[in-house]
Amino acid sequence: MTVAKMNKRSKPLTGRTVYVVDGARTPFIKAQGRPGPFSAADLAVAVGKGLLQRQSFSVQQLDEVIVGCVIPSAKEANVARVISLRLGCGEHVPAWTVQRNCASGMQALATAAERIAAGYSDLILAGGTEAMSHAPVSLNPLMVNWLADWQQARSMGARMKALSQLRVKHLRPEIALLQGLTDPTSGLGMGQTAENLASCFRISREQMDQFALESHRRLAAGIDSDQYSEIIPLYTGDGRCIEADEGLRRDADMAGLARLKPAFDQTFGRVTAGNSAQITDGAALLLLASEEAVENYNLPVLGEIIDRSWAGLAPEVMGLGPVYAMDRLLCRQKNLVNIDLWEINEAFAAQVLGCLAALDDTTWQLENLGELTVVPLIDSQKLNVDGGSIAIGHPVGASGARIVLHLLKALHHRGGGNGVASLCIGGGQGGAMLVSTEGSRS
Repeated sequence: MTVAKMNKRSKPLTGRTVYVVDGARTPFIKAQGRPGPFSAADLAVAVGKGLLQRQSFSVQQLDEVIVGCVIPSAKEANVARVISLRLGCGEHVPAWTVQRNCASGMQALATAAERIAAGYSDLILAGGTEAMSHAPVSLNPLMVNWLADWQQARSMGARMKALSQLRVKHLRPEIALLQGLTDPTSGLGMGQTAENLASCFRISREQMDQFALESHRRLAAGIDSDQYSEIIPLYTGDGRCIEADEGLRRDADMAGLARLKPAFDQTFGRVTAGNSAQITDGAALLLLASEEAVENYNLPVLGEIIDRSWAGLAPEVMGLGPVYAMDRLLCRQKNLVNIDLWEINEAFAAQVLGCLAALDDTTWQLENLGELTVVPLIDSQKLNVDGGSIAIGHPVGASGARIVLHLLKALHHRGGGNGVASLCIGGGQGGAMLVSTEGSRS
C-alpha cells in the first residue's frame, strides 16, 4: 500500500442549499449471459417517466439533465442527451454524461449539487444508468487490421493473399466488460484487488460468505416490509413485468455459498461469485432543486445534499476508497453530531469488510492516512440496513445514485437524521456523500 498523508484541503459544498425533491429507480436486472431487454437509455427513460409524471412542474422546466454511465452503447453517445430528448424535456434543456467508473451516478449527483449551490441551475434531473449486459463484444486489433487490408485489396490475387493470412486468432473477440473490470495500470481485475484486501486484513472466506448472506437476508426483509418504495416496475416488449431486484436469493445459505469456487484465484482465493456484486442492468434518477425551485413549484423535500468528497489511492487496493473519501468528508464536517445510517456499496464482501477493518486499525490509519481517521467505527446495524449490491446488483453507472436515494429513504423510515453514502472506484478512488433529512418536509 502507498504510504501518504492525505490532502484534506478540498473545498466543501458551499453556497445555496441543495434539496433532493424525489427519486426513483428501476428494479435491477441480473445479467443472464446475453443482452437484457433494455439499453442504458431505455432503463433511464422508463424510470424517468414515472418520476417526472408525479411532479408539479413540466419536464421542459428542468434546467439540466446529468447522467452517469460507464459503457453506453454506440447508438447512445452522450446518453444523457438521448434520455433527455426521449423524456420530452425539449431541445432547449442541455444534457450531459459523466463517468467516474463505479461512482458515475454519485458524480452526476455531486455535479448537479455543485451547479445548484453555485447558482447556475435550480432544477436538475441527475443519476445514473447502466446496461452491463449490453457491454460490447468487439473485433480484436488483428481482425480490424485484416479487414482494412481486405478493403484495400482490389485484385483477385490481392484478395486471395488476404484470405490466406486469415487465422483463428483473428476471430478471438474482445469482451469490453472484462476489459473494463481490469485496471489498466496495475493489470489487476477488480476481484483480484478484493483478494488483496482479504489477505491484508486476514478476512476469511467464512466471514465474506456470512456478509453476503446477510446482504440477501436484509434485502428480503426490506422488500417484505415495503422499504423499497422507490422502485418503479419495468415492462418488457413481450409484456413481462419486472417489479423487484432479480439478484435476491431468498434460499441462500452458508452451505450453498461455501460450495462456490473462487472466481479470481483458483488456488488460494476467497472471492467468489456468491460474495461479490452481480453483473446487472439498472437505473436510478433523483430530482435536485434549489430553495427557489422548491418554493416556486411547491415541492416536497426528501432531504439535502450537504457535502461530497473524492479521494485517490493505489489501484491495487481500490476497495479501501470509502475510508479515504469518508475521512476527507467528515474532516470538513467537524460540527456534525453523528451519522445515523451508512451505505457502503458492496462491490465485494472483502471490500466492505476491509474498510471496516481499516477503521479499526490505528496502525493502518497512521501509515496510510497520516493520522487517525475521524470516521467512527461503524455499527453493522447502521450499515446497508436493507441489503446491498451483493444481493441487489451493481450496475456500475447507477449504483452511486441508488445508494444515495435509498439512504434518504431509509433515514425517513427510521425517523430521519444524517447519512453517509460511499463507494470504492475502479482505478483507485473513493467517493462519499453526506445527506440529511433534518430539513425535509412532505
